[in-house]
Amino acid sequence: MNCGEGPRPDIRVGVIGTGFWGMNLCRNFAALGALAAVYDANPAVRGALPERFPGTRCHTSLGAVVGDATLDAVAIATPAATHEDIAMQALASGKHVFVEKPMCLDVDAAARLISEAERRNLRLMVGHLLLYHPAFEALHAAVRGGAVGELRYIYSNRLSLGRIRREENSLWSFAPHDVSMILQLVGAMPVSVVTNGEAYLSDGVADTTLSHLMFSAKLQAHIFVSWLHPFKDHRLVVVGGSGMAVFNDSANGAEKLLLYRHKAEWQGDVPVVSRADAEPIPYDYTEPLRLECQHFIAAIAQGTAPRSDGAEGQRVLRVLDACARSLRSGRAVAVT
Repeated sequence: MNCGEGPRPDIRVGVIGTGFWGMNLCRNFAALGALAAVYDANPAVRGALPERFPGTRCHTSLGAVVGDATLDAVAIATPAATHEDIAMQALASGKHVFVEKPMCLDVDAAARLISEAERRNLRLMVGHLLLYHPAFEALHAAVRGGAVGELRYIYSNRLSLGRIRREENSLWSFAPHDVSMILQLVGAMPVSVVTNGEAYLSDGVADTTLSHLMFSAKLQAHIFVSWLHPFKDHRLVVVGGSGMAVFNDSANGAEKLLLYRHKAEWQGDVPVVSRADAEPIPYDYTEPLRLECQHFIAAIAQGTAPRSDGAEGQRVLRVLDACARSLRSGRAVAVT
């Protein structure tokens, strides 16, 4: 069905999957003048799309949207298990692809998607949203600029009550964001990982996991994720030799990103801790998803690799895959 005629932007994007997050993608691509088509597999949801997106083509099948010759790209916000198949269909139809995290559930599948995108000279971008958060960008710049000194350890909490899944565990649902940020900050892959967790609500679906990433003898990180937590805590802490930084995405304004110039050192045989007041790290806030969608459109228009391209998505998958194997085995696993 056609929901009416609207402006034809330079880059035309179709959104596949209009659930909670898909609606956010639709809203942002529409605001950027790029939303040209929508599709959802659920007939009840699909029936409401013409009213919600007047002036936008509303497709009634997946084949119709990936085969729509008027589209330059598709954005995929469907369950993770469907990502590989839909993304491959879109690439085979000559579409640039934005796919929500996790890119897919298999490292080899990621390699196939990357190869297909490269073969067709198409952009493949993964929705690692927090890489585009202005506060994280400011944190990354501060760490690279030496604000905390030599990195010692990083930890990340992504905790809340709710958004419980049955098709994927908390590791695959929550941790991609944290893995992508940590890899960006460190600039290297971990050597090995150890993950522990437990399933309380559905057999085989871990509600909470704790992953320990070992980069070197002097640099480690851990990621704690759970949807069975009494309050929301989305916090990334970076500890270095001359300072500490905290990106608290549950806070607002200047409290969201703080630098502490704390120091701990030995004076003779006595450990001495020097405390300092928190210093806000300035950043200019724009909605991260708006920036991410802009980045995708710009990558297509300019023919450049997105920051969270297929290769970055595959690196995150390699870490997640190792964590998943460790969770099953109860042992440390090398990242391959």
